[in-house]
Amino acid sequence: MFRNQYDTDVTTWSPQGRLFQVEYAMEAVKQGSACVGLCSRTHAVLAAVNKPASELSSYQRKVFRVAEHAGVALAGLTADGRVLSRFLRNECINHSFVYEAPLPISRLALKLADKAQVCTQRSWKRPYGVGLLVAGLDESGAHLYYNCPSGNYFEYQAFAIGSRSQAAKTFLERRFQGYKDYTPEQLIKDALSAIKETLQGEKLSSSNCTVAIVGRKDDGTIEPFEMIGAARIQELIDSMEVAEEAPAEASSMQEEERGSEDAAAPMDI
Repeated sequence: MFRNQYDTDVTTWSPQGRLFQVEYAMEAVKQGSACVGLCSRTHAVLAAVNKPASELSSYQRKVFRVAEHAGVALAGLTADGRVLSRFLRNECINHSFVYEAPLPISRLALKLADKAQVCTQRSWKRPYGVGLLVAGLDESGAHLYYNCPSGNYFEYQAFAIGSRSQAAKTFLERRFQGYKDYTPEQLIKDALSAIKETLQGEKLSSSNCTVAIVGRKDDGTIEPFEMIGAARIQELIDSMEVAEEAPAEASSMQEEERGSEDAAAPMDI
């Protein structure tokens, strides 16, 4: 992308029918650190890469709780994401106060989309340079939405945003059809595997990723949106690595056995 005469104002259309300021905001999402979301019938999981700006700094939080039954993960400008997560938190509190019931996730995503859309229609504003994965639980089950800076929003079974997210999407596309019946632990493991795809050779550990989960237990009680502890994440990563190494060791042992049998075969006389 480059500067041209049609990108000085968010309300100026190009001859091709494009709003360049909105497209620039969507490009900011692609430059952010990767985030992944998955959901089954009863649970939703969010995962994000912890990417510090430099070796001397700490990382910015990418996963936020907005209510007991909902949370968001963001990619793009973190400051914009904090403002929008605070807006969602206030909407959940107001709805709960007035109606004495949690705000449905579809309504939450709609309110966020409406707020983002206003910024594409006012010349004195700029679009929010952040994309959000909104995950939560309501009466109809677990849901996952992606909210775009353009004001569009879509519901997904599984999705990934941020830098190098295409590798995570490819992984999720191969497996998403079974997610409806997944257990919480299986969802978390697949979220970690998708995050691993975005790291490009960097070792996955509990220090460079954040995972959160919300859902409903078998007895009908709600598991509040919460961050999973680093120790638990590391246990799951270790178990995944052991599971990956086991088939490789078995295949190598079979090859060695075949080689020894071939070597011991008697010669025809």
